Amino acid sequence: MTAYIRWVSSLSRLAAVFSLLLMASAVLVVTQMVVIRYVLNASTVWQTEYVVYALVAMTFLASPYVLMEKGHVNVDLLWMKLEGVPLKLVKSAAGLVGLVFCSLLAFSGWEYFAEAWSYGWTTDTVWGPPLWIPLLPLPLGIGLMALQYIAELGKIWKGDEA
Repeated sequence: MTAYIRWVSSLSRLAAVFSLLLMASAVLVVTQMVVIRYVLNASTVWQTEYVVYALVAMTFLASPYVLMEKGHVNVDLLWMKLEGVPLKLVKSAAGLVGLVFCSLLAFSGWEYFAEAWSYGWTTDTVWGPPLWIPLLPLPLGIGLMALQYIAELGKIWKGDEA
């Protein structure tokens, strides 16, 4: 289980680094868009759509890292009063709910991605990129989050969780 936890943690960190790069690219594209629109008085075609897709992808891809670092919002009033096995059971129940939700969302995301890929769908905009590109971060990020939930459950029962 230790090797699995290390492997998934490495993947979560890698996805977080990629998310940072996406955010940096979105900042650069917004800056370029402002210069083109307001300094050069020209129109923009792809910039707004790219920024939206990049920020959504960043959110999905960074979520496993946030889970690993315990950064998600939670109400821990009950957890503060519990110790030992009851605490592990409550944390495990919460982790299992998260795992089931993420697994279902990742599965449906993969189906949607596969349809867009196989049918060659594109967005209905002037730029018109293939739709599978903005759809891919959902199953990747949420699928990795499901794997991270398994690692977090392993940490709970292994006693590695703070």
